[in-house]
Amino acid sequence: MPDTTQQSLLEEINAEIRVCTKCSLHESRTNAVPGSGPVNADIMFVGEAPGFHEDQHAEPFVGASGKYLTDLLAGIGLKRSDVYITNIVRCRPPGNRDPFLSEIEACEPYLERQIQVIKPRIIATLGRFSMAYFLPKAQISKVHGQPVREGGRVFFPLFHPAAALRDPGLRDVMAADFQKMKALIEELEQNPPDDSPPPPKPKQLSLF
Repeated sequence: MPDTTQQSLLEEINAEIRVCTKCSLHESRTNAVPGSGPVNADIMFVGEAPGFHEDQHAEPFVGASGKYLTDLLAGIGLKRSDVYITNIVRCRPPGNRDPFLSEIEACEPYLERQIQVIKPRIIATLGRFSMAYFLPKAQISKVHGQPVREGGRVFFPLFHPAAALRDPGLRDVMAADFQKMKALIEELEQNPPDDSPPPPKPKQLSLF
């Protein structure tokens, strides 16, 4: 069962995100999108930024990419209600452009606090911007589907679902990577990671 203190802390963070004015994105948003899912989730998916549908509904991954993500989860026996889903930027960039580094940095404290409260075993990054936040020296074409273990936590880089929608050739890759994540989940259930604190946040992001 979720811890009531954890739930209260997460709701407090999410309430702050909904009224945040730390960067200019708040000027054009319809809604901020804090994230959704259980506070005791073992897996946290972190994407890039809300799109049009997310901005309208204040929920992450509710458009075509979200439907595809839901299908990928179902393929490994998971529902959206089993995982926590969020983004590194919580307001839609105009025209769905890439988020600026300053916008990522403005949202950084919210993400770090959510991670501290939820304490996921696996952080699955969706796309290169999310991956670069946690693994700044990695290249997604080389590390996708490969777990990276640091400080009692496992990072699992994945392509963004939108990339597979644009390039159908990536669909088989995405499906195979999710099967690898299923095997990782089963492994962690048998051999839980240690309780070491996570490593410090890298000082510089590399988005390319």
